[in-house]
Amino acid sequence: MIGFSEIMLILLVVLLIFGAKRIPELAKALGRASHEYKKAKDELAQESEELLKEGEKHAAARDQAEEKSATDR
Repeated sequence: MIGFSEIMLILLVVLLIFGAKRIPELAKALGRASHEYKKAKDELAQESEELLKEGEKHAAARDQAEEKSATDR
């Protein structure tokens, strides 16, 4: 776990490297990247859920067809 002193040290190093004027730009870019990551993650989760449901439908249809062919014999 990162403590308060470590966070302050990291912020000081970032301030020294990038300067005070660039920090808001970096924070904005980080916020956008985080938003895009969450959006892509949600889209992938939704897509995988849809694929899973479609696979279950195909499996159920296949099972019904197999049962029908077994009873027709």
